[in-house]
Amino acid sequence: MRRTTPLLVLLGLFLASSALAAEDAAHSHLRASLEAMGGEAKLQALSALRIQGIGHWNLMEQSERPAPPWLVSYEQVDEVRDLRQRRLRMKTEGRGTPGLEDWQGATMVLSDGVVMMERGGQRRPAGGAQLQDMNERLDFAPERILFTALAAPELRALADTRLQDVPHHVVAFRHGHARVKLYLNARTRLPTMVETLDAHPSDFFWSVWGDVTTRLFFQAWSLEPGGLRYPRHWENERKGQAYHSFTVTRLELAPKVSEEDFAIPEDVKKGFAARGRMTADDLPLGRPDRPAVELAPGVVHLPGAWDVTLVKQDDGLVIIEAPISSGYSARILEEAQRRFPGVKVKAVVSTSDAWPHVGGVREYAARGIPLHVLDLNRPLLQGVLTAPRTLAPDALARAPRAASLVSVGQRVKLGAGRNRLELVPVRTETGERMLFVSLPEHRLLYTSDLVQPRPDGTFFNVQQVSETLEVIARERLDVARVFGMHLSATDVSALATAVEKQRAPVAEVKP
Repeated sequence: MRRTTPLLVLLGLFLASSALAAEDAAHSHLRASLEAMGGEAKLQALSALRIQGIGHWNLMEQSERPAPPWLVSYEQVDEVRDLRQRRLRMKTEGRGTPGLEDWQGATMVLSDGVVMMERGGQRRPAGGAQLQDMNERLDFAPERILFTALAAPELRALADTRLQDVPHHVVAFRHGHARVKLYLNARTRLPTMVETLDAHPSDFFWSVWGDVTTRLFFQAWSLEPGGLRYPRHWENERKGQAYHSFTVTRLELAPKVSEEDFAIPEDVKKGFAARGRMTADDLPLGRPDRPAVELAPGVVHLPGAWDVTLVKQDDGLVIIEAPISSGYSARILEEAQRRFPGVKVKAVVSTSDAWPHVGGVREYAARGIPLHVLDLNRPLLQGVLTAPRTLAPDALARAPRAASLVSVGQRVKLGAGRNRLELVPVRTETGERMLFVSLPEHRLLYTSDLVQPRPDGTFFNVQQVSETLEVIARERLDVARVFGMHLSATDVSALATAVEKQRAPVAEVKP
């Protein structure tokens, strides 16, 4: 039997003692912060909050470029938090991003682990992304973060550091799968920032980036009636960029809580049970209301939340678009084999830089399939392909390999025969980061995300439609029909009609 040496015993005792000391220091920092906020008793006695405020979101996930400045969406919020029963009701009105010129309202309710979305009088179950967001909204809120830390496993103090040029104590802990650091001002003892490293597998935007760092800053502290101190401004960063800014315009302590405000119908609860655990990898293929269409022999358009097209050529199959997730791409590959048995996938073409559009590239890279991308989008794709995924690993994370990225900087051919393709950089103002794909033999043009239909038959942002026609003219493309990321095959004449209507003289308003 191997004997434990005295040195190893001493080392073990030292490590255990150090861990206990780090935990004790963390408790000490947190207790001091509770006192600075008004005292543990006041915070524990807080049963509910009503928060009203204004803010804005930077739409990093779908702005015109993958760097600031971003498109912005503004919000007005009226939120009630039932701290005793862990319930939350958040009424939000938003406007500002293109297509949301008027205020549009929605209400989210969290109760008993179920999230309901109410919009326009319709109630429906939300999903896992909303559940994760609302749980974090409660657990990392100023009134709860210190208690969240005190109750967490692996609580310990880290070395002091400087944040915002001021000395801070740092405590670290686990919260579910997330790794959390809480920064406490060493002079005022008040919380300054919560930093989390977590995955967002149910979020169609943030799941693309694997392990995501989020930083939530508290500032503009206010002494409230009764002696509680509370921050009136919050700043949220993700991936090192400003993401969400929120200012509390009214704070009501211990508001009256109505049971009706948190009521969720049984059918919504049942619906949430079915979809609340669904991740982006679990999204089923296609859409029941938009069946797959063969646009030409060997050219199959597969509508979905974000569409995919299969093109069979003499020497293999080309897949246009790799959206959503690795799991969705795996189902696309299964569908490709079902429709074209034994045909090898020789290439994938990714035509846009919006995050959901590139969410599935990693599965193809894991299988060694070349990815054809616009030259401007290559850095973004490299970021997605190399993003750490320790918390929700996919095939590429489990078996890393170098991706084959083919940059497209000018009009190029892909394949031969009747289903040959031509990849066309758009290079317009709103289509700067997009590729068109022409099928000249069939007079078909894939317009990426530049042409988007509305339910009423009109087009979203006619500027983009006009740019599509400009590219057709510039490249001298012979086009009869267009289709795209969200667009079923449409006569090109419909685009011209929409642009002509928009350009028509504005009728003079007589006094």
